[in-house]
Amino acid sequence: MKIDKKFLVGIIILIILPIIASIIFYPKLPEKVATHWNAAGERDGYSSRFFGAFFLPIFLILIDALLIFIPMIDPLRENIIKFKDYYYGFIVVFTLFMFVVHLWTLLWNVGIKTSINFVIPVLMGCLFYYVGVLLGKAQRNWFIGIRTPWTLSSDTVWNKTHKLGATLFKICGILSIIGSLFTKYSILFVLIPILATSVVLIVYSYFEYQKENKV
Repeated sequence: MKIDKKFLVGIIILIILPIIASIIFYPKLPEKVATHWNAAGERDGYSSRFFGAFFLPIFLILIDALLIFIPMIDPLRENIIKFKDYYYGFIVVFTLFMFVVHLWTLLWNVGIKTSINFVIPVLMGCLFYYVGVLLGKAQRNWFIGIRTPWTLSSDTVWNKTHKLGATLFKICGILSIIGSLFTKYSILFVLIPILATSVVLIVYSYFEYQKENKV
């Protein structure tokens, strides 16, 4: 599977953005940078200034490289080609998600503070919603999508499970964004729907496979 050159150039530009942001903010950051917040939105973890400024950009480079490389080694990569534009779209959305999280962290540490219990649910909601879009287009493969023993064993089960998954993930995205309005409980709007969705899809794929193979 060949990598689209325009996509690759775009991703490289997006990866450079958090690095530029880190360089700009670095002199203004405190010696100890807040890098972790608990469910109540309170900071409870610190890192060195260098780690806080550059860990996420470096991590993002590695993750994006992995996401780009994965389709090349998939035995069913021909199926990935059928929805590669949506997969590339996911990489773009994910990269933007990480960039905004990083930028928010930098701003928070220089005194421009907004509640993490508002920002993260909105960002997660957007990410969940796009995952729903991707699932609705995904063809059977070994790396991308809802991979259970039953979806991987049957195109029919794969398609039915992903059709349901597309709807449920979009709902999770909407609920997560709504949760940002209730900052005290916003983490519940993120975690409960996505955990419930995961369980439902696993169980659903199992029973659909049993129905298909019922003698």
